[in-house]
Amino acid sequence: MREKDSHYQNYYSALKTCQLFANVSKEHLKELLPSFHVEKWPKQTCLVHCEKFLYHFYIIQLGRIKMYHADLDSAKEHTVFLLKKDDVFDLFCLLDGVKHQAYYECLDYTEVLSIAMDRLRDWLDCYPEYYKNFLSCAGRSMRALEENVSQMVFNDITTRLLQLMLRNLDRSSNKLQYINDLPDKELACLIGSSRAVVNRHLQKMKKMGLIQISRNKVQIKNVPLLLEQLKNHTKD
Repeated sequence: MREKDSHYQNYYSALKTCQLFANVSKEHLKELLPSFHVEKWPKQTCLVHCEKFLYHFYIIQLGRIKMYHADLDSAKEHTVFLLKKDDVFDLFCLLDGVKHQAYYECLDYTEVLSIAMDRLRDWLDCYPEYYKNFLSCAGRSMRALEENVSQMVFNDITTRLLQLMLRNLDRSSNKLQYINDLPDKELACLIGSSRAVVNRHLQKMKKMGLIQISRNKVQIKNVPLLLEQLKNHTKD
């Protein structure tokens, strides 16, 4: 792959926006570029074969993917992570080489950069100084999981829903992003609840003037009031 090749430029630019490769030198990154290829997945594509993640590593370029666990007997689901542009998976498989019992589903038309796990491991063995990027990313994931568990144990549904909105609020525009067009069922899976319960809480928030709902999209209408409600619920 040559530097003037459009694929080279596209892959190089894409990797430099991913935190895992942001500080990688151009020369070291050039060695890795030919090993990547683009995969395109339609909306609602389900990736349920855990073995697939043992052999491939993905970087999201377009769309959203939910990583979730499911209980087949009860048909219950819990979304562990909502992955978006520049997020990666499966980092755990890369680091420990053990099958990860997790499922993935495309919430939008999705494009990913894919590379063979063994090729990425070989590259990291050649340049071990970059392992700290991957370990830092794993650390952030562990902290997010820790927070997720704590919220589900200690917080009520209203608090969890308010916190979910604030985590996905673009502070520069006060616009809700990433979750604003998700159906109630997907929001419920993110906070460990049910579709009916989440719908009831959304309607209550709408009556209070916290949010507005139109064309199945949610936007925060009054950020200070939402923060006040979260503070009041946290005190209870």
